[in-house]
Amino acid sequence: MKNGFSIAWKTAAAALVSYSLVAGFMAPVPRLFILNETIRNLYFHVPMWFTMIALMGVSLGHSIASLRTPGTAALESDRKARLSAEVALVFAALGLLTGMIWARFTWGAYWTNDPKLNGTAVAVLIYLAYFVLRSSVEDPEKRARLAGTYNIFAFVLMLVFIGILPRMTDSLHPGNGGNPAFGSYDLDNGMRAVFYPAVLGWIGIGLWIVELRDRLARLT
Repeated sequence: MKNGFSIAWKTAAAALVSYSLVAGFMAPVPRLFILNETIRNLYFHVPMWFTMIALMGVSLGHSIASLRTPGTAALESDRKARLSAEVALVFAALGLLTGMIWARFTWGAYWTNDPKLNGTAVAVLIYLAYFVLRSSVEDPEKRARLAGTYNIFAFVLMLVFIGILPRMTDSLHPGNGGNPAFGSYDLDNGMRAVFYPAVLGWIGIGLWIVELRDRLARLT
């Protein structure tokens, strides 16, 4: 039963991503001012961030579990927390890359002094420090405790820098700094039919990658 469910959600994730990739390039999109065809990047850029946040949440859950359980179980949870954070940072890099490309064609520069961009950079640095902390402690149990505690604060700070502060200041990003979100002025249901499957599919792919990396870690 468990294997059947595992195969089902992985197949669904692959199918949703495949669908979103094809529809993302081929399906019609509304011709909005300035955005024009670049609005297709919504199907690729935003799902990367949703996946990053989801995987950071998974990492947080494993870190909390490592603090609540002793011995071998704590080390296993700590390993899963680390692997989830590593894969999350890969999606963060993809989110930054697709965002920079989008910014170049809509704002005229790869990087602007935007609070969400700067907050994202700070959040990434916070998680890079998580790995620096891990590498500086040799004792596995002590490392699990320190990393687990740090991960809790890192997750909260990430939400503050990418989700709260940009909404309190002027920002070029939709839905921040008084700008309307895409959903408030884009009434094209065709985009929603591609965007939401893309988010779910990429989150599934991210979880799948974490699972594969965990299997590999247990074999080595």
